[in-house]
Amino acid sequence: MAQKLFVGGLPFATSNDQLRDLFAEIGEVASATVVTYRDTGRSRGFGFVEMSEGGEAAIAALDGTQLDGRTLKVNEAKPKEDRPRSSTGGGYGANRGGGARY
Repeated sequence: MAQKLFVGGLPFATSNDQLRDLFAEIGEVASATVVTYRDTGRSRGFGFVEMSEGGEAAIAALDGTQLDGRTLKVNEAKPKEDRPRSSTGGGYGANRGGGARY
């Protein structure tokens, strides 16, 4: 069974391929994804790696190591939690005093 790992502290220039290559030195990588901002495409400084084998070895080998001057944080990914939706409205101009005046 594949193990999904969280990788924090990534240098902002890290690509999906570079992340894959880093973990492939330790075990078999099924997928590697650097998380980016939707609107700009810029890296958010973290990502996820799914390993077919070698996940625990990757955590032991890479957690706390330096990559381009940044310290990596590698651990098992936690399941995504369902977050309740805000009931305050939102959207453009909400709660900013920019609404229509009557």
